Amino acid sequence: MNITIARGDELGEGYRRRISAVLVNGFAEDFEYFSKNPQTLADAFAHMIILERFYVALVDGEPAAIASVTEGDQECFAPDRREMQRTLGWFHGLISFAIVRSQFLGAYPGARPGLAEIGFVTTAPQHQSKGVATALMTHLLELPYDEFILRDIKDTNAPALGLYRKLGFTVSDTRPVKFAARAGFSTYVSMSLAKSTTRS
Repeated sequence: MNITIARGDELGEGYRRRISAVLVNGFAEDFEYFSKNPQTLADAFAHMIILERFYVALVDGEPAAIASVTEGDQECFAPDRREMQRTLGWFHGLISFAIVRSQFLGAYPGARPGLAEIGFVTTAPQHQSKGVATALMTHLLELPYDEFILRDIKDTNAPALGLYRKLGFTVSDTRPVKFAARAGFSTYVSMSLAKSTTRS
């Protein structure tokens, strides 16, 4: 298996829809309000991905895992209301656009130059447990930032939490989830890693 890492804008527009497909499959449970159809979701989200903010692990040339990297007030999405209405319907698209703007946009409160927020880390189902996410995260930790943060990881996501701990991340914050019983998990976990503590 040949794993290579590239930034979305280096791959080009031809990869936009495929990157979106990995994203929505990985977060299908969180995105189900927008649509339960993965094809519709991929269509709805593809336009708003800022390619230069996403890194992609490719297996034999196909996107297998992705993660966004932002610094300061950078965003990784640029939603367009009309495009969301086109793919999701006039009313549902309008509401979905408002949700994306309120939930997915806005910098980390502690954002600063040199601090990179890694987000939307996910691996396509057929490539899980094969070292793809490890390769992607290892690459990201070599980027020229002095600190990294991962926010709002579900406490039930043991594989992700285990990987991040293995890479040297430690818990920096936790916050309880409202209506935990309905959500299926009780706590959001944030983790951080200062560059001086990365493994050589």
